[in-house]
Amino acid sequence: MTDPVTHLAALGAVPPDYRHRPKRADPGPPLLLPDACLKWYDVHDIGDGVPGSVRDAARNFVRRQAGSDALDISGALGFAILHRCDGDLYYLDVCTWRHANELWESVYTADPDAGGAFRRHRSTGHVEIGCVWELGVVRHEVQAWTAFLDSARDEPAKVAYLADQLTGQV
Repeated sequence: MTDPVTHLAALGAVPPDYRHRPKRADPGPPLLLPDACLKWYDVHDIGDGVPGSVRDAARNFVRRQAGSDALDISGALGFAILHRCDGDLYYLDVCTWRHANELWESVYTADPDAGGAFRRHRSTGHVEIGCVWELGVVRHEVQAWTAFLDSARDEPAKVAYLADQLTGQV
């Protein structure tokens, strides 16, 4: 028999003024790199959107990083999530599949108060892996990759994987 949990009141505290809201995931065209291909997602408040200039800057940033070996995604398939947080703070998650079934991630941020340029988000210790909205996209991508793993994993299966994108509320 297990001991009853008697101290839940002090665990998992969410601030009383927090109001959760749905966001939206909108797919974009794949980001074709010389030796990698990433699906693209914009995640944002419903009715808000990601400005095209920010999306273009993020896509160009990933191209430059991958082209300079600062982002080692050679030979990979995966996806990128450009998440517009409150205001004009953005997270850019670049995710690739490795070793058949592992999801690898590099995270960048762009903060208008810090000049708006994307830079690697580094943390130490017990770190965030994503918010509920980003994880909604990840959940879809896990299912899409699993379908790919269960396929012939040939060229048509890769095309089908790239076409399988989430659209809508997360």
